[in-house]
Amino acid sequence: MKRWIILFLMLSAGSLLGQAPATTSADQLQDDPIALVLDSLYKLDLFEKGYGKVVYPKNPKYQFSKDSIPRYDESIYASRLEKIDAASPFDLQYNSIVKGYIEMYTIRKRELVSRMMALSQLYFPMFEEQLDKYNLPLELKYLAICESALNPMAKSRAGAMGLWQFMYPTGKIYGLKVSSYVDERCDPYKSTIAACEYFKYLYRLFGDWQMVLAAYNGGPGTVNRAIRRSGGKKTYWEIRPFLPKETQGYVPAFIAVNYVMSYTSEHNMYSAIPKKTFLTVDTVNVKHQISFSQISSVLDIPVEDLRYMNPSYKKNVIPVLPEEQSYLTLPAGKAGAFITNESKIYNYYKKDTINSRDVLASQEVIKIHTVRSGEHLSTIAKRYGCTVADIKQWNGIKSSTVKPGRKLTIYLYDKKIAEKKAAAVDAASTMVSSPKENSGAAKYKYYTIKKGDSLYKIAKANNMTTDELKKMNGLGAKFTLIPGKKLKVGVL
Repeated sequence: MKRWIILFLMLSAGSLLGQAPATTSADQLQDDPIALVLDSLYKLDLFEKGYGKVVYPKNPKYQFSKDSIPRYDESIYASRLEKIDAASPFDLQYNSIVKGYIEMYTIRKRELVSRMMALSQLYFPMFEEQLDKYNLPLELKYLAICESALNPMAKSRAGAMGLWQFMYPTGKIYGLKVSSYVDERCDPYKSTIAACEYFKYLYRLFGDWQMVLAAYNGGPGTVNRAIRRSGGKKTYWEIRPFLPKETQGYVPAFIAVNYVMSYTSEHNMYSAIPKKTFLTVDTVNVKHQISFSQISSVLDIPVEDLRYMNPSYKKNVIPVLPEEQSYLTLPAGKAGAFITNESKIYNYYKKDTINSRDVLASQEVIKIHTVRSGEHLSTIAKRYGCTVADIKQWNGIKSSTVKPGRKLTIYLYDKKIAEKKAAAVDAASTMVSSPKENSGAAKYKYYTIKKGDSLYKIAKANNMTTDELKKMNGLGAKFTLIPGKKLKVGVL
């Protein structure tokens, strides 16, 4: 009996001090969402040589054999994290929970980390550029590893999508559009900007980066409830016992990723060969609706590669709507070929293009529905012509029941708006002739946007006014200059 009392007091003391449990077994991480999203890389063929051959350096920093799996004492993990922590705005403390994730990455799933390292060569430079632009800690790039394992097509069980795992409602708030043909939550560039804006909002809300991480995963409401339940505590480790299970593992996983990505060679882990890196892709503007099969046929690029570089296009089709710009990412060597052969590509296999009315049928109107007594998700879905799964996804609902008084966001299709915009597209398309019908069509001179450029600078260099440059390219008020993309700067 005395031993049980002592054990109880020890556990209570650990809880009161906000300490992590003493052990974290591999079994506890098996069904962890972070481990599951990492497993998704097994099926992802985004690497050269099929499943991703690892490249070992000729002169490695440490003389490990290729099949060696180094293991270290906890004191080594702790001292290495101390060094990273000293230069980081995050509280990168070591404990047994963090250890569990470190060993998951460096021992049990090390092959997948090599694939993740390959994907980082495409996405990290872009992440860092935007994080720096928003004056955010560069370590936040590692959050995308926790969220999606850098799989641009990752989808969670709750319906979150893309590198940064945006839920439908949150994505809408930050300007990420979703339609039958496009899901901008899977657009690497646009979703990264949305993530940066969300980080800024969460930091203004909590003023603590660990709390920002928890809120990004569980939502600010979940963190605020945990603060209240903890008696008003304001640090992550103090409120951690009051957070959902998934969010409890989220910050420790982030700490572990910071460690692993800083000490890959010490663990004998090296990158697989990526299909593409940040420096080997380029972006072009698309003027008319076009399918991946059209592009593939003319430019000799596999459709799978186009899908990999353009994950936001859900049906292998790039729609073009009035007053909106559509972009296509290509291997750098193919961007010039696309511009040279634009007319040929647009007119190749007309049967593969899509009807403008099909695309514009996705024009959405938001309806807020207040749940009445006796209503169920199935009856609400039937009323609005959607599915229960739609309502769950739009509102981040996991349960099949909803309480009376809850407000639900419903997205409806407004036929009048759709038909009006479709008519505008159809009218515009009749003005576009094929090269055979109109050999005198204008040919444009293009400028590739560089880092540090401004509209004024580009316009001045090409003897134009800013307004002329905007008009020629159909630029709206919220247009952002994206390095690597192209602008019309004159007529040839």
